[in-house]
Amino acid sequence: MENAIFADNMTENQINIFDRQAVRRNRQRAAQGDWGRYDFLIREVAERLIDRIVDVKRDFPLTLDVGARCGAVSEILDGQRGVECVVQCDLSEAMAKAANAHGLALAADEEWLPFAEHTFDLALSNISLHWVNDLPGSLVQIRQALKPDGLFLATMFGGQTLQELRDCIMQAEIDVTGGLSPRVSPYADTNDLGGLMQRAGFGLPVVDSEYITVTYDNMFKLLEDLRGMGEVNAVNERVRHFSNRKIFMRAAELYAERYTNEEGRIFATFHVFYLHGWAPHSSQQQPAARGSGTTSLADFLVDDKSLTESEK
Repeated sequence: MENAIFADNMTENQINIFDRQAVRRNRQRAAQGDWGRYDFLIREVAERLIDRIVDVKRDFPLTLDVGARCGAVSEILDGQRGVECVVQCDLSEAMAKAANAHGLALAADEEWLPFAEHTFDLALSNISLHWVNDLPGSLVQIRQALKPDGLFLATMFGGQTLQELRDCIMQAEIDVTGGLSPRVSPYADTNDLGGLMQRAGFGLPVVDSEYITVTYDNMFKLLEDLRGMGEVNAVNERVRHFSNRKIFMRAAELYAERYTNEEGRIFATFHVFYLHGWAPHSSQQQPAARGSGTTSLADFLVDDKSLTESEK
């Protein structure tokens, strides 16, 4: 029986920052290209994500990987922490077919997950959720798919990702055309994600981040990598026609002037968020009820009148 199952669960979103069909096409093209040449950043972050799972002293027999691409998470996880089965899903059918080599895989939209409630012990997502329009809805669905006290761990690009590229393209477009258009995806920040985790119903939510710097010969090599990873512009308000070549030539000049290291290579920053939360369970530590405290703050304060002359 074929492991790859395809389910088209596209639905019209209330929030439309991203063109999800464009995200799908970008993933399709990346999967059908030389994926192994361009997946190094995805794999690096996946390894860091798996390291965090290994630190959790619990087994996770049935695991879900949301936005699996070609299956790096399942491949790297390789049965650690008692994982017996990984169910992988990706928006792209081509990605799901490739992920099939590392376990059960299906094509499904992160915004409309086809999984029953209380199914999985662990849910993972690696560098995928930043393309989701309805992120609160996706987080709720992931939480619902987890068993009580199930663990959710995810990574996604955040706030300062590609800040150098953003800076240079914006300035180049102003220089060449006198105007601006959306060319780099907007990203969430720490406060946004912490609030969203709480709203989605996760217990003990934690959000932290780190920066990964990658160097390139020039800006065009960076753009080639982004295209090869399927991480090119999918903002709904993006420019739909071919861009003026002068904009990119000017941006490359600015990049070389502003963001070059001692070896003469340009550098690109990837801001990676780590999300950590648990499906609610009665065994988890709970905050004390409001007004239930039995100790007064006054007990810890010094009464000036009681001070001796030497203490004053």
